[in-house]
Amino acid sequence: MSKVAHYLQEHLLGEVMTSTDAIDYFSTDNSIFSIRPLMVIYPRNENDIRKTARFTWQLAERGKMIPITARGSGTDQTGAAIGNGIILVFSAHMNRILEFDSKSGVSNVEPGINFGKLQQTLHTHGRFLPSMPSSGEYSTIGGAVANNASGSDLIKYGELKKYVTGLRVVLANGEVIETGRMNKKELNRKLGLTSFEGEIYRQVDTLLEEETKVLGQSQVDVLKNNAGFNLIDIKRKDGSFDLTPLFVGSQGTLGIISEVILNTEFYNPETTLLMATCDNIDQLQIIVTELNKLSDLPSAIEIIDGNLLREAYAINGSVFKGLLEAPFPTFCLFIELDLPRDRLLKKVTKKVTKILEKYATTVKVEYESSQQDKIWKLRDISSYLLSHNQGVNRAIPIIGDGAVPYLKLGEFLIGLYKIFEKTQLVPSLWGHVGAGIIHLQPRLDINQVGDRQKIFKLMEEYYALILSLGGTISSESNDGRLRTPYLSSMYNSELMTVFEKMKMIFDPYNILNPGVKFGTSIDDLKSILRQSYSIDRLFEHLPRN
Repeated sequence: MSKVAHYLQEHLLGEVMTSTDAIDYFSTDNSIFSIRPLMVIYPRNENDIRKTARFTWQLAERGKMIPITARGSGTDQTGAAIGNGIILVFSAHMNRILEFDSKSGVSNVEPGINFGKLQQTLHTHGRFLPSMPSSGEYSTIGGAVANNASGSDLIKYGELKKYVTGLRVVLANGEVIETGRMNKKELNRKLGLTSFEGEIYRQVDTLLEEETKVLGQSQVDVLKNNAGFNLIDIKRKDGSFDLTPLFVGSQGTLGIISEVILNTEFYNPETTLLMATCDNIDQLQIIVTELNKLSDLPSAIEIIDGNLLREAYAINGSVFKGLLEAPFPTFCLFIELDLPRDRLLKKVTKKVTKILEKYATTVKVEYESSQQDKIWKLRDISSYLLSHNQGVNRAIPIIGDGAVPYLKLGEFLIGLYKIFEKTQLVPSLWGHVGAGIIHLQPRLDINQVGDRQKIFKLMEEYYALILSLGGTISSESNDGRLRTPYLSSMYNSELMTVFEKMKMIFDPYNILNPGVKFGTSIDDLKSILRQSYSIDRLFEHLPRN
């Protein structure tokens, strides 16, 4: 163990590890990249985080850099949960519900708590936290907040940032701040502080005032955009101010989250599920457009395409029994309504059914939960794509997190199929089609030079397609290292400069997750590509996407 590790172990309650096995394990996350850390720390409390940050800050002041990367369960597909310095692992100890108010539904939790376990607890109180990602059963709240996660209910309930009302954050120098919406008077008190917190508030407020015109350029006409930083929601027209939206989705590049305050929604387990099929992109576009026009939106509008159906059927055809038979449709849609079972539900179900009967090929309405489970199991066949390898080829997470305006969905799909046709690959698609989000993971062998070259060709053409349609390169997930080189293609130099200034305000020594959102080139990505890819760390769960 190094002198630095010995020193930290002496001053922290949590464990410090430098063993080869630990270093090997934490050198990868769920991305295609690998970076070996210096050490791994399992903080037991906020004070451990504070001491670690203060120590690295003092080293940085003397010119010695040891970066810090916060990590939950390592499910990140963009390379944001790896780094060459200290990995702070929260899932071991900082995984508690600190407080829950059953009347208001507000919950205070530590970042290492498992999203799915929290959801189960909320359900027992008749509540739920929307925007649970598909990896929620094996990922953490801290990771979800850092990525501004979302799930199949995005179209109705929005992204996670809507439910995060406050945070406790350890700053780069070890100071701890609490965030939340404050009025002008409260903001003025913050601006008068002589601490690093006060300096941050002064600089952020000044930057937002100076760059008002530039900030508007970060808005994209999609339901969810995670690219860059969220600068729009910090300061409102009424003068109120809140750093919470800035930290949500920042992937640990501005501060280290030690506590999360969450609002929740009432939970209705009795849903109505409709499954429909259609045979062409034009039909799909009309259906999605009409569903988005409804005043009472479905809680989910999901899709899988015929390529995925055929691939999954070849692996395990029993999932299809009683639901679909070959030859399979071009697209299969899943529409969920979570309204109470009263007149409104009947009215909305009738409207949705009418749309589907007019434009879809087949329509099935299901009210009974056990039958709904079978239909959702069909929707989740993307897990077969992710976990089943064909020899050395595996589904690789390099593209598939972009989003376009739902009115451009048809053009998006046509463009995707053309890109894959040129590269002689078969795209199997799924996703939150109602929100314009389509997922796909091409099967490649990243140990082969030809396939490694295809990775970057696919990314280049994929992001160019999305941007040509007015979309975002980072939607359901985030930028990480994977999409950092492409941010400057999405945003102009003025806005990128504002992002960089914001990073410098919070992290002047570039201690916090360097290389994420800034400072990673395409050549850098090539240098950290793994020689082989596997999701074996997830096999105790269902590796969904």
